[in-house]
Amino acid sequence: MKGVYSMDWKIFFATFSAIFFAELADKTQLVGMGISAKTGKIFTVWAGSAAAYMVVTAVSVLAGAALGRYIKPEFIRYTGAVLFIIIGVLMLLDRI
Repeated sequence: MKGVYSMDWKIFFATFSAIFFAELADKTQLVGMGISAKTGKIFTVWAGSAAAYMVVTAVSVLAGAALGRYIKPEFIRYTGAVLFIIIGVLMLLDRI
């Protein structure tokens, strides 16, 4: 099968690299470290974290594919950037 399901290694490694470096030392890893340190259940914490991240990723990829049919990718990117900035400012002001 070509098209949507064919593997493009350049896109795979670009996606992997972008997400890997964006996610390093973020709150997700801190939560995982905290739960692992508290419970000592390393495999269980890893499995729960991996399962949650797979679901979140699937939702975001499917939403992006659906939105990409109707909205320009640039609009999605700029909207995400603006929301990221707004959330950051609200966090700095202790509003959320």
